[in-house]
Parts: sequence; structure tokens; C-alpha cells
Amino acid sequence: MRTLRLFYLFILCLSFSGYASSQIVEKALDILRKDSLVKPAVTVADSDSVLLAAAREELAALRLNEANMRMEMEQMKIAMYAADSIKLAKQKQRIDSLRNVTCGVPVVVDNDTLFYYYAKRGGHTPQQRAENVANEILGLGKRFNLQPDSLYIESSEIVTDLMYGDKVIVSFTDQDGLWEGCSRDQLAADKRTVIVEKLRMMKEEHGFLQLCKRVFYFILVLVGQFLLFRATNWLFRKLKVRIIKLRNTRLKPFSIQDYELLDTYKQVKLLVFLANIIRYIFMFLQLLLTVPMLFSIFPQTKDLAYKLFSYILTPVKSIIAGVLSYIPNLFTIFVICLAIRYLVRFFRYLAEEIQSERLKLRGFYPDWAIPTFHIIRFLLYAFMIAMIYPYLPGSNSGVFQGISVFVGLIVSLGSSTVIGNIIAGLVITYMRPFKIGDRIKLNDTTGNVVEKTPLVTRIRTPKNEVVTIPNSFVMSSHTVNFSQSAREFGLIIHSEVSIGYDVPWRVVNKLLIEAALNTPGVVDDPRPFVLSTSLSDWYPVYQVNAYIKDADRLAEIYSDLHQNIQDRFNEEGVEIMSPHYMAVRDGNASTIPPKENDGKE
Repeated sequence: MRTLRLFYLFILCLSFSGYASSQIVEKALDILRKDSLVKPAVTVADSDSVLLAAAREELAALRLNEANMRMEMEQMKIAMYAADSIKLAKQKQRIDSLRNVTCGVPVVVDNDTLFYYYAKRGGHTPQQRAENVANEILGLGKRFNLQPDSLYIESSEIVTDLMYGDKVIVSFTDQDGLWEGCSRDQLAADKRTVIVEKLRMMKEEHGFLQLCKRVFYFILVLVGQFLLFRATNWLFRKLKVRIIKLRNTRLKPFSIQDYELLDTYKQVKLLVFLANIIRYIFMFLQLLLTVPMLFSIFPQTKDLAYKLFSYILTPVKSIIAGVLSYIPNLFTIFVICLAIRYLVRFFRYLAEEIQSERLKLRGFYPDWAIPTFHIIRFLLYAFMIAMIYPYLPGSNSGVFQGISVFVGLIVSLGSSTVIGNIIAGLVITYMRPFKIGDRIKLNDTTGNVVEKTPLVTRIRTPKNEVVTIPNSFVMSSHTVNFSQSAREFGLIIHSEVSIGYDVPWRVVNKLLIEAALNTPGVVDDPRPFVLSTSLSDWYPVYQVNAYIKDADRLAEIYSDLHQNIQDRFNEEGVEIMSPHYMAVRDGNASTIPPKENDGKE
């Protein structure tokens, strides 16, 4: 009996295996549980017919329940489909609104963009997904036993994967399909074609044959670099021999005036040194190009090759870019310098005209022209530097400004004396106490002014001694200008003699004036004059005064005057009693020397 029930239940399950729901299965299990609890109380034939009738009734009830459940399931599917369609439409509408403002994240493998990710999946952002996929494809492409066509698609309820073996390479979701405007299965099929093509290219690049080629290229570059080094050294040796031969042929000593700056031996050494530097520079450039080339042969070191090459290219590009971007500032600096240059020329022209007295300005002396020009030129150049400073490269950097402040501080602390001398030089210029060539007396120094600078004044004494005096000292000392008085009024020279009381003063005055007029350099208009300066116990003192126009001959004129005074007094037989001369008038010799005829007794 139990066997028959199991048979009917088995047939029932088989007939509804494709359609029965979990409720049908639970119903059949209930029948079996009830049957197991009922004890046999009738005969076998009666019980079988009763059970068959009951099974038929149960079967009819199950079919009715199945039809009801199918109807409910269809209604649920329709509702779910409608809800999914509405949700899908909203998602699509939202994605369409974001499409114009959202940039996809590219999946880049070997600088080749395969596709883009727009949506995130789980806790991974599109950037992380793109980076992970790129690493997976790159790792897969470097396998020696790679079979690109073995990449297959495996789909589940929520995701579609591109698989290689048992490893997931790429995953696509419904969101990815919406961004691309297709289903995730279609998207996976399209991207599989792209990835397979990329894997084929990578297989060709990373295959054994390609590895052999790269090794060959590596060896070829090394051999080429070795030959380049040998050729460079050979050319240098040849060049060195040619330079040495030039010593006896074309090279000549290089001289500045009478000083031989470079003889032929030094020139040969210098040329050899320069050639050696050029050789090392050329070899270094060869290495800079060869080393990145060696690293670029193998894909594993290609990034390092680009980095090494960037060490050369980046500074060059930055320099070129900096020069190009600096051209407008350079043009501005050029215009400023050109304008200041022509202004300086204009003021130099005015200064030369004023100095030559072709142009006269009331209250402005000709000797002020050049110093004033120097001051104006200094101010113009200072103004030019102030205008150019903002356009200089690095002027806004803190280091540049710090150095400028430091230099200014050093100059201000260490140049107080220098600044004082410069200011004193300006004051001296506009005070006009002397000019170049004037005979002056500065404290105990007498001589001609040979140079005036912003810092010092140089004087050449009559003994050809050049004395350098700081301008600040000139300002704090008294200065006697002989030349200025000689030019304008006539310089008065004077000398004193003491004559005895026995000689009339009128005779002495006459002799002194005659001696002065006979002196070269003494002018007769105004005429010389004599002053009696004192009447001592032993003798009166006479002072002769004469006018001269040439102060540079002051010492020579004084010497000639003293000689003429002696000659004239001796001719007249007048004794000069200075210093005290004691003589007894008892026939001793007179102080007057014997007369000479043409220098002979």
C-alpha cells in the first residue's frame, strides 16, 4: 500500500516538476504524513480503491491550486516588471541628465584607453574599478602562455563577468549598461572584443620572439655606444695632434700692449683643455641618450626610461617655457632701458654744451655741468632699476627679496664713511672752492688739484708727490686757492727784508720795486708796492708785494724775486742786515760780495 502511494506521488511530482511550486510539494508531503498516521482497518482491495479515489481528488485540487498559483505568479511578474520598468526609466533619465556633466574614468593599459567606467560597484569608486581592471589586464597580458581567445563571459542575476580561467578580469553591472545605452551582456560582449584585441597585441609585445628581439636591440645599443666612445676618443686624439701642430704654424702670441698674455704654448694647453671638456660633454650627452634608450627596450623598465628622459627634457622644457613666457617682460625691460639710455644721452649733450659755454644758464656755472650730469645719470639709472625690478625673474620670491634686504643692510652698515665722502664730494662740487688744475693749500699740503672723485681729492705737490685726501677731510679743513685769486684779481706775493737804519727807506723801496719788476711772472699793472712792517732795535723790516697771474709758478717766481732783490741791492752797495750781521767798521770786509763781470772775477 505504501509502495503504491509512493508510486502515485512520484508520478505526480514528475508531471508537475516543471510547474509545481513549493506549495504543491508541501501538499504532497502532508498526504504522506497523514497516511503514515492512519492504521489499516479494511482489506487491501477496498483500501486501494479508496486511496485511488482520494488521490484523484487530491490531484484535481492540486491542479486547481496550481492554476491559481500560476495566475498569481503572472500577476506578480507583471507588477514586478512594471516596477522595474519604472525604476529603470527613472535611472535612465537620471543618467541621461548626468551624462553631459560626468566624465568617465578611462581604463588605460599601456597608454591605450580601452573603455570607460561611470558607475561605482559596491564600495569601489569608478577610479578604483578602472585601476583594478587595468592592473588585471596588464598582468594577464604579460603571461608567456597567454591565450587571448580563452577570455569568456559568465553572467549571473546581478553582474556579467569576463573570465580568464577561474579569475574575474572585468565585471559589468546594469548601471554600466545604462551608462553605455545597452544591456550589461551586450556591453560585456563589446568590451570582450576590445580586451581580446589588446591582449593579442600584448602577447606579441611580451612573447618569446619579442624578448629575443629586445635582447638583440639591447646588445646592439651597447655595442653602438662602445663604438661611439671609441670614435670620440679617436677624434680627440686626432684633434689634439692637430692643435699641437698649430703651435708652429698659425698660432701667434696674444699680447696686450707690451704684455704677452698668452704665448703659443699656453694657447696650445688652453685649446687642448677646451677640446677635452668638449669630449667629456659629448660623451655625457651620449650617455644621457643611450641609458634611457636601453631602459625603453624592455616594457618592465620603460617607465624608468621615461623618468630618466624626463630628467633631461623637463628642465629643457621649463627653461624654454620660462624664456618664452618671459619675452613680454623682456620687451618691457628693453623699452625702459632704451628710454633711459636716450635720456642719459640728452643730459650728457646738455652738460657738454654748458661746460663748453655754448649754452649758458643764469646762476649755473660751467664747472657744475659734468658733476650735475653724473648725479642725474645716477638718479636715472636708480629709477630704471626700480622700474625693472618687478619684471626680473624671481623678484617675487622670498629668497630674492631676502638677499636684497641683506645686501642693503650690509651696504648701509659698512658704508657710512663712504656715503659721508660722497656727500662731501657733492657739497665741494657746488661750493666751487677749487677746480682741476688749481694751485691750492689744504692745511699743510700745497699743490695742484689733479683729480676730483666722489670719494677723494688728489693733489700733486711741487715735488711731484700725489696726496690723496678724503672729501670729508676737505670739508672739515680750510682751503686756500691760489689760482682763483690769480685769475680774478692777481695773486699778491710778498717777501720781507731787513735793512739797516743807515739806508734811506726811499732807496730801499725803490730797489725792492725794481727787483720785483725785473722778476719774470710779476705784472706791472697793478704795480708792486712796499710796506714797512716794523722798526726793530737793529733794523727796519720792509715787505715787498707784487702781483702775479700764474699761481703754478709760485715757487719759481719767489725764487727769482729773492735773487733779483739780492742782485739789485748788491749793485747799489746796500747791505741786507737780516739776519743780524755784526761787523766792525775798522776796515773789515763788507757784507756786499765783490762784483762779477759775466760770472767771472
